Amino acid sequence: MKRERKGEIWDFEHELPGGDDGCGGDNNQKLILGLDGGTTETICVCMPIIPFTSNHSPPVYARAVAGCSNHNSVGETAARETLEQVMAEALSKSGCSRSAVRAVCLAVAGVNHPTDQQRLLDWLSDIFPHDVEYFVENDAVAALASGTMGKLHGCVLIAGTGTIAYGYTQDGREARASGAGPILGDWGSGYGIAAKALTAVIRAYDGRGPGTMLTCSILHELKLSSPDELIGWTYADPSWARIATLVPVVVSCAEAGDQVANDILLHAVQELASSVKAVVHRLGLCGKDGKDTFPLVMVGNVLEANKRWDIGKEVITCISKDFPGTRLVRPKVEPAVGAALLAWNYLIEQY
Repeated sequence: MKRERKGEIWDFEHELPGGDDGCGGDNNQKLILGLDGGTTETICVCMPIIPFTSNHSPPVYARAVAGCSNHNSVGETAARETLEQVMAEALSKSGCSRSAVRAVCLAVAGVNHPTDQQRLLDWLSDIFPHDVEYFVENDAVAALASGTMGKLHGCVLIAGTGTIAYGYTQDGREARASGAGPILGDWGSGYGIAAKALTAVIRAYDGRGPGTMLTCSILHELKLSSPDELIGWTYADPSWARIATLVPVVVSCAEAGDQVANDILLHAVQELASSVKAVVHRLGLCGKDGKDTFPLVMVGNVLEANKRWDIGKEVITCISKDFPGTRLVRPKVEPAVGAALLAWNYLIEQY
């Protein structure tokens, strides 16, 4: 076993029946850890390596949740502490130690370059036994796999706190669009929608923009008395996830007929659709005539509003005008399970 990490994180292994040799002394039990790490939260699931059919959800022994693991948001040290904490908690809940792990798939926001992947691969090798298989991907890859049961083909659109479109062809080519964070313009994201709403309130207050229902609604939501106070509220903690919590307020104002809020959502729809279209074009997922069928997996709370002003529905309508073969997929399992399925499929191919 690798060195103990911060002592208490892995102390539970010594208290397992049979010590830290597996799952309660069962050396034949082998597991996969699948992890979905985002800007808002990080989820890890622990799954056994056993056969299952695509018609049924794969078995999950344990699930653990922690905070942000995007190193671009919280720094590399804090991100790794979160990743290790959530993996240890999932194993502890399953009653197993690291010795039972056969593969680990980390799908983490902020993994945008091979150097990001290699740093995490090196780090993982210092935590788990030498015979464990490691896979490190962007979190969008796990989201795609959650809709295709671990098969990498088609396109995924994530729109939560951040946004990204990611695609794969059956021969292994891949492409992405957006996902560069709020400073570089993820305007279809929850952060982008809410930031535009806050800007609209300030513009209206200054007299630089039209009046909007967003002013009263956002001030009420935040328990503030004047738009002036938004400046202090925003910069006291300008975290992406905190700003993005205002999206439901924007949707409610748009549904109530506010033109400013409506325009913000329409702009978000165009941005999200354009990201998908860019990926589909680059990979040729639509075929030469633009009519080939391909799966489009959609995940994220911005796309799952279940409101009358349905952002996800509008995005699909916009994309389908150009690509009538778009086949919407709403995943039956969460992205963390998608990450585990990626590793599961890889291991099965080896046998």
